[in-house]
Amino acid sequence: MDIKHTDTGNKGRFYYEVDGVEKGLMTYSHAGADKIIIDHTEVDSSLKGQGVGYRLVEASVDYAREQQIKILPLCPFAAAVFKKRTEYSDVLF
Repeated sequence: MDIKHTDTGNKGRFYYEVDGVEKGLMTYSHAGADKIIIDHTEVDSSLKGQGVGYRLVEASVDYAREQQIKILPLCPFAAAVFKKRTEYSDVLF
């Protein structure tokens, strides 16, 4: 599963496409130089149960580790994933 990422400097997004159509999306905003805030996660119902949402969060964690920043998950889905996955606690704000 290839999760893509774009960042405009103020905001960013991780997304998943199927045949060129976006089917999963997680958005975030930068909060200073050392933190991002995940504000929304959405996955098309056709992909329910396939772990796309988890992979979007995982991609954000990988990004945070690479950039040495923290994540504040305001999105309810992302917050729930962070509670379940204690191995992500190193990037949790």
